[in-house]
Amino acid sequence: MLEQIKSTAEHIKRQVSITPEVGIILGTGLGGLVKEIEILNSIPYESIPNMPLSTVEGHSGKMIFGMLGGKKVVAMQGRFHFYEGYSMQQVVFPVRLMKYLGIKTLLVSNASGGVNPGFEKGDLMIITDHINMLPNPLIGKNESELGERFPDMSETYDKSLIAKAKEIAKKNNIKVQEGVYVALTGPSLETPAEYKFMRIIGGDTVGMSTVPEVIAAHHMGIPCFAISIITDLGVEGKIVKVTLEEILRTAEKAEPKMTLIMKELVKSL
Repeated sequence: MLEQIKSTAEHIKRQVSITPEVGIILGTGLGGLVKEIEILNSIPYESIPNMPLSTVEGHSGKMIFGMLGGKKVVAMQGRFHFYEGYSMQQVVFPVRLMKYLGIKTLLVSNASGGVNPGFEKGDLMIITDHINMLPNPLIGKNESELGERFPDMSETYDKSLIAKAKEIAKKNNIKVQEGVYVALTGPSLETPAEYKFMRIIGGDTVGMSTVPEVIAAHHMGIPCFAISIITDLGVEGKIVKVTLEEILRTAEKAEPKMTLIMKELVKSL
């Protein structure tokens, strides 16, 4: 795995004109942040050796290099999920790759279902912790060059980044929630009983991504910030049948607020 990461990084370095400081992963329907980036290089996933391919609507499948908020960034426009049939090592490969391209900070976004009764569709939630119900991406041989065998996870989401994001939201009159994200395999959405269970065990939102990427980044010593758009509700009395199209519409409506927070957060680094 390590040799694949290094060889892929070298392949990309020969094509791009910057060394990125910040890595950004854009979730379902949240690719609009790319419009704010002064794009210097754009590489389709299919032309990157060892890179999986996005198979989900709303994930366009490009690695974008450019400037955002005065910082050099690399953005993944489209991510990979365990439910697509990829191994966990493939799911987190891009995060490992971004580390070897030079990033020092990782910002992640996603769309998720709210199980906290105080949440509404379209809310933004800053992730303060997670519950992982996916296979752990660190299972298997540990590469000591990447990180230690048993990484501590007591502060997985960087408190200073969270504080900055909250300050940015307050300054711009953007309402933000905070809470715990529960990562599940998908691809089926949850039953009412499952939503109830996620709330009982301490979850505020549920989704199918983010956590493997954050675990891999944290393993490598990269500070992480993650934010979620609540696109549907798994709250008793508010559960309705949803489609991907509706999820995308809700994400697109809330996206400008998330984009502003992410852009200003990058600027503050």
